Amino acid sequence: KKRKRGESRVFRFKKFGDNGYPVEFDGAFRHNVEALLEFGQIHRNLCNGMPCWSFQLEVRRHPPFHVFLFVIEEPVEASMDHQCKHCRYVGWGHHMVCIKKYHFILPSKNMAAAYLNFQGNEGEDAGMSSNLMQLQGHAMHGVFHSNGFGHLLCVNGVETGSDLTGHQIMDFWDRLCSGLQARKVSLYDISRKKGMELRLLHVVAYSQSWFGHWGYKFGRGSFGVTQPMYQKAIEAIRGMPLCLLLNHLGHLNPDIPLIFTRYQTLSDHFLATLGDLFHFLLDLKSRLPKENCNFGSYNPGILVETNCRWSAKRVEMATRVIVESLKRAESRWVSRQEVRDVARSYIGDTGLLDFVLKSLGNHIVGKYLVRRSLNPVTKVLEYCLEDISNVFPEQELVLGNSKTETRYRISVAQLMKDVRILYKLILHDQKPATSSGIFSGISVASRIILDTKYFVKECCRDQVCSTKPGLDLEGKLKLYCTVTLRDGENPNGGRNNSAMQPYECVTIKNNATFDELKLEVQRNFRELYWGLKSFVIESIVNVNATGTDLVCGFVEVGRRIVFEGSNSERGIVYGQIYENGMVNCVVECACGADEDDGERMVSCDICEVWQHTRCARIPNNEEIPHIFLCNRCEQEIVHLSSLP
Repeated sequence: KKRKRGESRVFRFKKFGDNGYPVEFDGAFRHNVEALLEFGQIHRNLCNGMPCWSFQLEVRRHPPFHVFLFVIEEPVEASMDHQCKHCRYVGWGHHMVCIKKYHFILPSKNMAAAYLNFQGNEGEDAGMSSNLMQLQGHAMHGVFHSNGFGHLLCVNGVETGSDLTGHQIMDFWDRLCSGLQARKVSLYDISRKKGMELRLLHVVAYSQSWFGHWGYKFGRGSFGVTQPMYQKAIEAIRGMPLCLLLNHLGHLNPDIPLIFTRYQTLSDHFLATLGDLFHFLLDLKSRLPKENCNFGSYNPGILVETNCRWSAKRVEMATRVIVESLKRAESRWVSRQEVRDVARSYIGDTGLLDFVLKSLGNHIVGKYLVRRSLNPVTKVLEYCLEDISNVFPEQELVLGNSKTETRYRISVAQLMKDVRILYKLILHDQKPATSSGIFSGISVASRIILDTKYFVKECCRDQVCSTKPGLDLEGKLKLYCTVTLRDGENPNGGRNNSAMQPYECVTIKNNATFDELKLEVQRNFRELYWGLKSFVIESIVNVNATGTDLVCGFVEVGRRIVFEGSNSERGIVYGQIYENGMVNCVVECACGADEDDGERMVSCDICEVWQHTRCARIPNNEEIPHIFLCNRCEQEIVHLSSLP
């Protein structure tokens, strides 16, 4: 039930945004937002007079912990810049400027406290929160255009002082996007942790950025990076063999072999590539408690379950026999059959030997690591023994009663220290001495991954979520329609996919005519886009019908209809009704970029062509020179000066 006017209500944070909580979301995005805001507490004098609603959300009950969600409706007339730079950078510049934007903000603790102090006096709120959208340090700030396209502007978790973790905030944002049936949402990923770029660290470990856990994928690359380049870079850097890295980097930093061996001993499978190593390290971090963690007792090296058919004593005896037989091999790789044959001289139970050999791969027994690997030539399992007594200097060996107990202690701090060493030496600080041969690929792949900062999630394609085009329960017809301007009024140059706006779901009576459909589509797009407030539909592009024909009998279910028209008001500057705005600049950079991607650029003072400062070898910590000439114009000047 809808709340009564003036009544304050507390919602559960973990369910807010789910369909049915607090309202059923069964329409287009803008209608779902309007339905949600009916449950909020409205503030008329907040944010320079722009409509604002607040929701009190209960994160937990004991001890009590609440946060506040603010939703601000920003009309295009109140915006400092009609065009959205985020749309332009991510590749949505062909969209028209929407009439409204909705800001969803989880404020910081200080801002929430200020709200609690001033909520009883609406007049004093204005001075306190007039710049709420411009304030920095929010736990979350996302913005949606009324056509369902949005941008996640910031997420600040525990590391920045928030009481909410990054995962909690992202789960909350994801529920909002899905529940409100947003179309697509973008974000600009420049997140860092302890000096490491997370979009590089997580890609090496999981083949996706941290935001990839919520479905965000490659959106647009900077400096000419394309999706195939990005995918190839991920495959190359994750597939780098650790054995080559060990041989190449071991003499540069003695910690590298020790780190590799340390975590190989803790892994129950062979770490063959760089991706395997980082994947294991980050997974291990998520399982470690905050305090030091004991990695158990590795006496036989095998965890004997209670339902095992052999006793722990028999398993230990078989393990000792196998280890002793491997010692005689003196670090040489021995086939499984050879190890089994030697052990059978002492252990007659072949089933027990098979069980131990199967379970013993990459496990620690005493001061040895039993390695197991498949020979790539013979396709036969082979075993080898490695002395690791020098890997863990802090290990404790307790001898007595014929038992050897080894405990290895590692903390989250030690783990993150090792991760930073590996990140800095392998991924970040590639010096000329290490960037040769096969290792030059690491530097190139890292640069491509770091140059990919825009990620996009497709939440609901063309608003097709809970409803399908066709007849609903009330007998009304749902169709997906879009519009395009006439060739003379379209700055993009005619009727094409880039000039058409996203399809909107339009509902009409089942006995409606095409004339009635035109009026309904015209009304919808006038309410949605700032540049179409005086839009008049003149014709249907892809359906040959007259105005009096019935839509239901003429258009099959699921058909998408394109309308063409023009604006009746002639005072509109058509280049400014698109998110790209008046695109007068020409981008032509050596990296291949031909559009503004949000990176720092410089313009040639002669040809006025823009290029990246990085590609022009201007460091980011230096100011752009007052006079700049591109290489082409500079060469032409040199050539002219040599003429008689």
